[in-house]
Amino acid sequence: MATEIRLNKDIPKRPDWLKVRMPAGPRYIELKDMMRTMELHTVCEEARCPNIGECWGHGTATFMILGDVCTRACRYCAVTSGKPTALDLGEPKRVAEAVQKMGLKHAVVTSVDRDDVPDGGASIFAATIRKIHELNPDCAVEVLTPDFQGVEESLRTVMDARPEIFNHNIETVERVFPRVRPGRSKYAVSIDLLRRAKDLYPEGLTKSGLMVGLGETRSEIVDTMRKLRSAKVDILTIGQYLRPTPKHVAIDRYYHPGEFAQLREEGFALGFSHVESGPLVRSSYHAHEQSDALRARRSQI
Repeated sequence: MATEIRLNKDIPKRPDWLKVRMPAGPRYIELKDMMRTMELHTVCEEARCPNIGECWGHGTATFMILGDVCTRACRYCAVTSGKPTALDLGEPKRVAEAVQKMGLKHAVVTSVDRDDVPDGGASIFAATIRKIHELNPDCAVEVLTPDFQGVEESLRTVMDARPEIFNHNIETVERVFPRVRPGRSKYAVSIDLLRRAKDLYPEGLTKSGLMVGLGETRSEIVDTMRKLRSAKVDILTIGQYLRPTPKHVAIDRYYHPGEFAQLREEGFALGFSHVESGPLVRSSYHAHEQSDALRARRSQI
């Protein structure tokens, strides 16, 4: 395996394994047009996901509800931060109709943080889950939620809607967390949220994700993985942090694909049911395959 690559903080150069093709193709264009026509947002676009061409080419996307302006300003994130507009109560129905048009068997729904509303947007999450299930009874729903500032009632609102997968990303290790997620976000709150989500709905699956390349050590990554397993998290994703703009937190280093393979094996050894680990892995990357693999595995038990 190659030695780790350390780069100038201001002018990072991406290695070959992080190069992707520009998004194109008829399915990509069709999906983009549909999102605009139905006035829907996707985290694929807002967060500048490197996999947008692959996923949209296959007809899958991650819907972003509660608007496209976030009340927090995490130093790694490309989503616009500021003062959001009012909640759109018609959004759950439009998302469910888009899922229906796309013929999805696994829908992923995320959001910006909405600390400006009392429940953090939990009621819109719940309405979206229920409406997708109503219009698409064979479709599994995965939600990737904010931390709701740890409020039990907001979490319960989401879990009562029975998403097949509840996802909340820890994002980074405990030492680095305050530097890249300053303000209201708290490492301990995120870990506890995942634990309580599983307690509220044991039959559902829980999931979390880590970025690497922010200055963490391998032992800190493994420590965070252990804490996630202690919180009974089922699925783990690990991917390379990619700096959206020079204004965002700098990349410490790029991890080699072989290191991601090692972390994947470490995750399975710790007891995760499924681990997706690679340079371009993002939280909803191959999400449908993750749930399919888990269903198949559980049916054999």
